[in-house]
Amino acid sequence: MTAESLDIAQMLVDRARKGDQQSMYRLYKMYVRAMYNVCIRIVANQLDAEDIMQEAFASAFSKLGAYKGEASFGAWLKQIVINKSLNHIKKQKIWFADTEQLPEMEDVSDEDELSGDDIFNEISPEMIHEAIKTLPAKAKAVLYLYLLEERPHKEIARMLDISESTSKSQYRRARKLLQERLLEKIKK
Repeated sequence: MTAESLDIAQMLVDRARKGDQQSMYRLYKMYVRAMYNVCIRIVANQLDAEDIMQEAFASAFSKLGAYKGEASFGAWLKQIVINKSLNHIKKQKIWFADTEQLPEMEDVSDEDELSGDDIFNEISPEMIHEAIKTLPAKAKAVLYLYLLEERPHKEIARMLDISESTSKSQYRRARKLLQERLLEKIKK
């Protein structure tokens, strides 16, 4: 966002804190598309994403007094959307495998490249997005938080109430599963 947009957003936040409904509506219109995109990447269900969005905005507007302005309003709102999305996944009782009981995997750095025939360079972003939608919910959440949000595994572990090693393991598994599904699509 431009400096002018940030100033407008702050002005709207100040007015919304005083109960100005029109300012709340303008903030909603200003951020709804970006926040929906964040939400749909995590939950991958349109109806759930729409419900979570309404809940996130309602929560944000009711807690405007807690917004200190240390980050942009958009960044603050995005964190609320992420938390609401992750809570939705947790409520669905979709749990991670207990990786401490699984055989040890080869410890591969997250930055390591895939094999020489890295399929991610040969397919369209749309195909990747469609394949990501098919991943299990929590694996998709770890993949999204690590790759797109660039959150460290330590933070992801805290957010999802799992161990850091589980976060890393789920990321590797999600990436491997994604690669397998993309290979299947390419072969068709």
